[in-house]
Amino acid sequence: MEDKKKYLFDHPKNIKRALYLLYSCCILLFILDFVIPRDVSHGWESLWGFYPIYGFISCVVLVRVATWMRTFLRREEDYYDNEGMDDGAISHNDDVKNSKDIGDHHVDD
Repeated sequence: MEDKKKYLFDHPKNIKRALYLLYSCCILLFILDFVIPRDVSHGWESLWGFYPIYGFISCVVLVRVATWMRTFLRREEDYYDNEGMDDGAISHNDDVKNSKDIGDHHVDD
């Protein structure tokens, strides 16, 4: 007998229920946008569907900027693996002595 624990979203039916709940909330908020009066400080805010369009365009711009920034911020996968270690600092021949020396240093020293 398997003891594999089942989680809420392991069942595809629950995922569909969550999506229907999300879609229902979006539709409800869209309908409320026509009923609830807003205080607008800028003329664009009175346009129909301003906030959904503004949010969508903002998300697209953020993804585009993040993709562009990845080109110069990306590092090698093992970038932090060799940080602070010179190639000659660790001798593999005296591994017991060197490993004790490396571990002896306290951060506050």
